Amino acid sequence: MSKNGNEQHSRRDSNRRRRAQRALERQLDYQQRKAKLVPGREPEIIRSMTRSSQRVRELLETFPAIDSDARVIEVGSGAHGLIFYFGARNGIGVDPLAVSYASLFPHWQRSALTVAAAGEKLPFADASFDVVLCDNVVDHAEAPETIVRELVRILAPKGLLYFTVNVHHSLYAVAAQAHATWQAVGLPFEVGPFADHTTHLTPKTAKGLFQDLPIRILSEKFGIEDAKARARKLPPRHVGDRLKRLFYKNALFEVIARKETGTST
Repeated sequence: MSKNGNEQHSRRDSNRRRRAQRALERQLDYQQRKAKLVPGREPEIIRSMTRSSQRVRELLETFPAIDSDARVIEVGSGAHGLIFYFGARNGIGVDPLAVSYASLFPHWQRSALTVAAAGEKLPFADASFDVVLCDNVVDHAEAPETIVRELVRILAPKGLLYFTVNVHHSLYAVAAQAHATWQAVGLPFEVGPFADHTTHLTPKTAKGLFQDLPIRILSEKFGIEDAKARARKLPPRHVGDRLKRLFYKNALFEVIARKETGTST
């Protein structure tokens, strides 16, 4: 690679790192404000979290049953992750903000061991877990493709991966890049959805995250029609809501995969 090419690559990495840090700061601020509304609502929140966790567990168990001693990890467990009520005896949640979340939401964060770490460099050996969960977080991070490789690396042969991320019409990927460009040159104006994400993935780029990895896809779903239907039902509050009726946004891409045996990442 030429010197100019190296400089451009370094600049892109630096800009993405800056956007990822900004996304983390915004997320922590949001959860700090949210935590003030929790007192008195803990049972309601826990019921909702339990429903979400059990839905995913039941979905995964339509493939092999999950052993009671299975080693389960959620990468990007966040403030209200799946791991806390997944029913895993050996459950671990990983999140860069894990220490803050343990303080903000002690009622459920203590339900699983949590570790403060970035998904791009997980502090676990190869093949350490039987079930790996990653629920709609990689588009907030510095390097989604690196995180996905790490998810597969720590997954044991024959283990199950549950992965989701929101995907969007390519229009939003273009807008996100424009937002990143003006931020990189020092313009302070932020648009919330773009400031909260390092990238807006399209179905093609989301699917490409799994290319050439030693996994077998068991189930793959794009919630594009559901996203379009939601946009049509909601009364438009602003131009962005009207755009969603024409160009879908926040369609859930869901993958369930099994790690192949005799392979490595």
